[in-house]
Amino acid sequence: MPSFSPKYATFCINIHLIHQKNSRKSALVGKKSWKILRFVWFFLYLCANWENNELKMPKLYDSGCASRKPSWLKIRLHKSEAFAEVDRIVAEHNLHTICSSGRCPNKAECWSRRTATFMILGDICTRNCRFCATKTGHPLPPDGDEPQKVAKSVALMNLRHVVVTSVTRDDLPDHGAAHWAATVEAIRQSSPQATIELLISDLDAVPSRLDTVIASKPDIIGHNIETVSRLTPALRSKATYERSLATLSYLSSQGVVVKSGLMVGLGETEDEVKRTMHDLYDAGVRILTIGQYLQPTAEHYPVAEYITPQRFEEYKQMALQIGFDFCASAPLVRSSYLADEAAKATINR
Repeated sequence: MPSFSPKYATFCINIHLIHQKNSRKSALVGKKSWKILRFVWFFLYLCANWENNELKMPKLYDSGCASRKPSWLKIRLHKSEAFAEVDRIVAEHNLHTICSSGRCPNKAECWSRRTATFMILGDICTRNCRFCATKTGHPLPPDGDEPQKVAKSVALMNLRHVVVTSVTRDDLPDHGAAHWAATVEAIRQSSPQATIELLISDLDAVPSRLDTVIASKPDIIGHNIETVSRLTPALRSKATYERSLATLSYLSSQGVVVKSGLMVGLGETEDEVKRTMHDLYDAGVRILTIGQYLQPTAEHYPVAEYITPQRFEEYKQMALQIGFDFCASAPLVRSSYLADEAAKATINR
């Protein structure tokens, strides 16, 4: 079917309505014109949604019980001279951080603290988790120069703490372990003063892959459990609750400072959150982050509940009572939030 411009059609109809207002039968014609307008919009909808001789019907998604974001999810800007300097360096040198591309609500605060997060191994993930907005498909081969590029960015930004994360690369023989290690080594050489934190995929919990990453000696290695056991099959693609625990347990057994993150507001119960905390602690995790899940698009898993700041504080106290060395728990907390403070609280402890 031919394509039409809704804006152009609306413009023409509005001109017609204005013209008709000057006629003696404006009221009657106006009613007829609105009927015409509705018909035209319906026709344009058919044109815009007609593919392969079929009409694409709109998808209906369960919006859950949470339809409007509460006031405590409003982003508060924390701008300082340190933030302005880092922002200028990023712009001048066209540096890439997940802080900017991911529109992190904590970017200003973290940059003011001289911390930032970089994503390596491309922007296409080989998994398709229902909570994540990252593109999925067939990734390009790794950029061999990327470790040096990230190291240069860290040095230019004069970071005190750097977090490196990535998409999952099940397509690579080692799932990207060697690339992780090369990135850590490059950063260590150019910025010896910076503490380095990694947020890795599960690497299928294969010891040889994990050993490659561990050998590069990052200060902290994180892997997110993401959600409670019951909800994992519905939310995570290929990853399992048990495999994530196995990955974390192996890292801890090798003397690594281990970190994990948990999203809430997906329909979990408080008892399930507590059980997950105990599972993580038993696996050797000592740094925990807890934040509100926010639905990226209508096609992603719906938000079931917006957790109150008071309950986030209760979760924090619960984690500390269990024995975690550090817990960041608040609505806008993300994996790398207050990462420098977590490092101070756990490294060389």
